[in-house]
Amino acid sequence: MDVKDAIQTRRALRALDTRAIPNEVVTELVEAMRLSPSCNNYQPWRVVLVRNEPHLENLKAALNKGNVWAKKAPLIMAICGKPDDDCRLTDNRDYFLFGCGMSVGLLMLRATELGLIAHPIAGYDPLAVKKALNIPNEYVVITLVNCGYPGTDTSMLSEKQLAQQKERPARKPVGENFFEGVWGTPFA
Repeated sequence: MDVKDAIQTRRALRALDTRAIPNEVVTELVEAMRLSPSCNNYQPWRVVLVRNEPHLENLKAALNKGNVWAKKAPLIMAICGKPDDDCRLTDNRDYFLFGCGMSVGLLMLRATELGLIAHPIAGYDPLAVKKALNIPNEYVVITLVNCGYPGTDTSMLSEKQLAQQKERPARKPVGENFFEGVWGTPFA
């Protein structure tokens, strides 16, 4: 699969198979993150791989109600970082968030290529996640990425999630989302 195919194929599906992901496949996902670009190659992301009990169950207890579907994930990756681990730029631009985001983007494309779903979420209690995984206070839990093979059990999905599962949500045309050149006024 080439990059364009992975981008077009990738979906944030929620119906996950509970089948374990083999170690060599998990290694491929982590390798995609490792090779991600970052400011001065600082690689500010820290990844906690959670796939064994009781850690997985403790982490799943921190999920919000809308993410109950993620309780089927056989692997959840907690993506963490802290400002001091990356470039600190003027105007409060702590670049670690951007670097971590790029690494998750590459993880998602590699997961798609390997036939997996890698679905990042923001719906969780970050303090409960830190406690469950012994993550130090100075780290920000940026996202949890729920990983698994596509499943067929949709019983844990809301009506809205079922609709999104069936059909890819529409994307805005380029003109509505993007600044089209330096002569425009995107913030007017």
